[in-house]
Amino acid sequence: MRFDVRWPLGALFTLLGVLLAVYGGVTGANGAAHSPDINVDLWWGLVLAVFGVATLLSALRSRRSSSSSLSSS
Repeated sequence: MRFDVRWPLGALFTLLGVLLAVYGGVTGANGAAHSPDINVDLWWGLVLAVFGVATLLSALRSRRSSSSSLSSS
């Protein structure tokens, strides 16, 4: 079994994204990174979380396709 770097990277981005989104949601406009109209922490946290979940799903899909190709040969 080969090491797939998507697993730890996906977990890292998902964790950091969730933490940043929660921080942005709790602090609101009083957070460290904010603009008058946009809660930057909240939105970038959501972007990071979505990217992390997409990376994890990509790793899962690759794992399933490689295991099904191994069983068919």
